[in-house]
Amino acid sequence: MSASYRIDGMTCQGCARSVTKAIQAVAPSAEVAVDVEAGVVTVTGSADSAQVRGAIEDAGFDFIGPA
Repeated sequence: MSASYRIDGMTCQGCARSVTKAIQAVAPSAEVAVDVEAGVVTVTGSADSAQVRGAIEDAGFDFIGPA
């Protein structure tokens, strides 16, 4: 299963790495793909959307909602 989310505040590949690490901390088996320009992260695998949202916000980014 995969889900895509819109995120605000990402400006570089460092941001993408931060988001990836944050999501993988709460969902270690998830595959994470980040598109910085589009402001979208796609999470594939078993990851609870509430945990993903919390991880994104804890990393300092704004969770906008489903993409």
